[in-house]
Amino acid sequence: RLRSDCLEKHLRVGFETMGRLVGSHPWWFLVVPLLLSTGLGFGFCFLQDRIANDIEEQFTPVDGQAKEERRYIQETFPGNESMFSRLRLSSGGNYATLIATSEGDVLTTRVLQDIVELDSEVRRMVVHHDNRSFEYQDVCAGVMGSCTPNHILDLVVGDRANLTFPWFHSENGSVPLHGGLGGVKLWANSSVVQSCRAIRLFYYLRQDDRTKTDLWLQSFLRLVSNASSASIRVSYSTSRSLQWEFQKTPGSVLCLFSAAYAIAITFSIVTCWRWDSVRTKVWVALGGVFSTALAVLSGFGALLLLGRPFVMTAASCPFLILGVGLDDMFILISCWRRTRVLDSVPRRLADTYGEAGVSISITTLTNALALLVGYSSPFGSVRSFCLYAGVSVCFCYLYCVTFLGACMALNGRREAQDQHWFTCRKVPEDSAAERTNISRIGCLGGRRGDITEMEETEAMTDIFEKFYGPFLTHKSVKACVLLVYAGYLAASIYGCLILKEGLEIKNLVLDDSYIIPYLEDQRQHFGEYGFNVMVAVKQPLLYWDQSEQERLHSCVSRFEGLTFVSGTLSWFLSFQRYSNTNRLDVTSAGAFRTHLTHFLEANPVFKQDISFSAGGQIQASRFFIQTLQKIPKEEVMVTLRQTAEECPLQLLVFHPAFVYLDQYTVVTAKTVQAVLVAAVAVLLVSLALIPSPLCSAWVAFAVCSVMVGVAGFVALWGVNLDSVSMINLVMCTGFSVDFSAHVSYAFVSSSKTDIDGKAVEALARLGYPVLQGALSTILGVVLLSLSGSYIFRTFFKIIFLVITFGLIHSLVFIPVFLTLL
Repeated sequence: RLRSDCLEKHLRVGFETMGRLVGSHPWWFLVVPLLLSTGLGFGFCFLQDRIANDIEEQFTPVDGQAKEERRYIQETFPGNESMFSRLRLSSGGNYATLIATSEGDVLTTRVLQDIVELDSEVRRMVVHHDNRSFEYQDVCAGVMGSCTPNHILDLVVGDRANLTFPWFHSENGSVPLHGGLGGVKLWANSSVVQSCRAIRLFYYLRQDDRTKTDLWLQSFLRLVSNASSASIRVSYSTSRSLQWEFQKTPGSVLCLFSAAYAIAITFSIVTCWRWDSVRTKVWVALGGVFSTALAVLSGFGALLLLGRPFVMTAASCPFLILGVGLDDMFILISCWRRTRVLDSVPRRLADTYGEAGVSISITTLTNALALLVGYSSPFGSVRSFCLYAGVSVCFCYLYCVTFLGACMALNGRREAQDQHWFTCRKVPEDSAAERTNISRIGCLGGRRGDITEMEETEAMTDIFEKFYGPFLTHKSVKACVLLVYAGYLAASIYGCLILKEGLEIKNLVLDDSYIIPYLEDQRQHFGEYGFNVMVAVKQPLLYWDQSEQERLHSCVSRFEGLTFVSGTLSWFLSFQRYSNTNRLDVTSAGAFRTHLTHFLEANPVFKQDISFSAGGQIQASRFFIQTLQKIPKEEVMVTLRQTAEECPLQLLVFHPAFVYLDQYTVVTAKTVQAVLVAAVAVLLVSLALIPSPLCSAWVAFAVCSVMVGVAGFVALWGVNLDSVSMINLVMCTGFSVDFSAHVSYAFVSSSKTDIDGKAVEALARLGYPVLQGALSTILGVVLLSLSGSYIFRTFFKIIFLVITFGLIHSLVFIPVFLTLL
């Protein structure tokens, strides 16, 4: 058979040398990692300065198209603080908002009185700052010297019997009501409102004094948090709420860190415990857990010292590193137990490193490479996670072969002197036979291991060797395994076909956040109407020329012809109506400019829609289209962009929400690209380090199989493909190989001659430590399932599936597939 073991042989020799060095000088390899970790740990002093949890910066594409479009809008159409217009905001704005709902009709007198009284309380609310007080009118966004009004209240109080929806027309003009009235029911064959279920109010603030407006927003939240009454239920939010609530998310899992490590310590001790008080590996288990803690301390500390931003998504890394470190520890312990008991500690550790070193190197390299590939993501949150996790994985590997190896060497010295694991007193050999199990763990007694070539095998190892291995390699069982795999693959592919895209806003905050009820009310009562999108004409036009007007009107008609567009608001359409009404001749450049000046003086809000050059020429302008929620928002954005490209003019479409919707245009392609690149990297590592190209191919196959399974089953579990799940899917490309690599390497390293015997020996050698590693990883992250955050629950779901499917592949599918070669 074709083999490629030249690199693997040299690595094995190198690891044997390393093991002999650590075994001879364990204290150096124990103290130096402690000192290094202590020094790097000082980086945590800068943690607060490095936190970068800006949602737009971290959860939207770094070079998203909408960000470029926003820059153009801001430069070409700068806002006017004295003439505030929500429609013309290039960002989300600075505001507070509330939705008042009722079981019946909110237009009844009693309900309206409560809403009007609440509105008055908000406007009269006094905020204290720097020994001064201010109210809403001192910080509000103004329109010609007055605060932005809530027209809806004036209309429903003054003329609610004649309200028409979605527009209310009067002598003073037309007012859109679809943004203020929700759950509207109309009289039959009429646009007159019969009843409605909700009223939404906005309080827009200036953006030139963030400190004062933030204080006002916080006071608003305190006021309206208790505003619900017998007649109305109030949900509320602010422009800053999403950011503030998002920043609370890491605190929700801090208490889980200590619990996770406590569970890991308990599990490690229990699984490494043996009744033999000399051969038990309690201290090694503790050293393994402590080693992972040092890795996190060093990895995070080093990056914080280097000034790398710390995003909340990286807070899940310690749970992951815990599982990785314990997996390597169980492999090392398993290999140690197969060394000759009577050999010296340096020799035993050299044999342990020689057998386990290449295996744990494969998993570390694949993990690190997958995370390195993930760092190329266009999302800042993904980059931060991959960077912190990748560096921590490297430190975990470093401390595994140094600090943990030193712990094993010191524990080996104790074993060589037949000392009790706790008291370190020599265990009397002659009394071992008379002692009970309870006395063996006492301070004075314990059974010394028999003088044999190796330590006594564990019961689980015997089960894998004598029962499970022969059972799995039976021909009829192999056939059943193939059928089960076919079912697994079919379910996975089905899940992939129904996988949804996009990160919902509510998934960025805790489940009990006050934002959730507001978003639900908004979806339920105000979900019919979508964005009011601005369309910018980027090129200069001769607006008085008939042919130019036709070109412009053709573009407007294209937009209005879309099924989800309900209307257009445009300065040039309004100017044409103004000209026609007053019978003005605007067919020449001079007349056009003269009459346009008069028009803008009468309608000053339209001044913000025209960009004049220094010579008075119109170099750019914009108009607005109202959309309906007939199709998903991301499809609205994509369709509008395509329509703009098809027009004969240079057009640009923009809405502040497009900055967030841009994730839909890249998340699938970038995830598939990252996963494929990581899979190729895994294959190359496997080819280089596993001395059998066919086995390497099976490892790469296992990676792809696990990835398809995870992607499919997370869809069935209700997880979308977004920047959060992308983090985990990219990471899983590396971690899905861990267990299969261990078993595959053990298979090709087996001295057995028959193929089934190789599979049985591989399972006997590494089946139990692989099972231990899988369980330790699951226990390390299982507490995240209790988190109130979608982000951390998603992390748990994907890690759980990766470990579960990886375990099944390594202990069921791969051993069977290897015997079919």
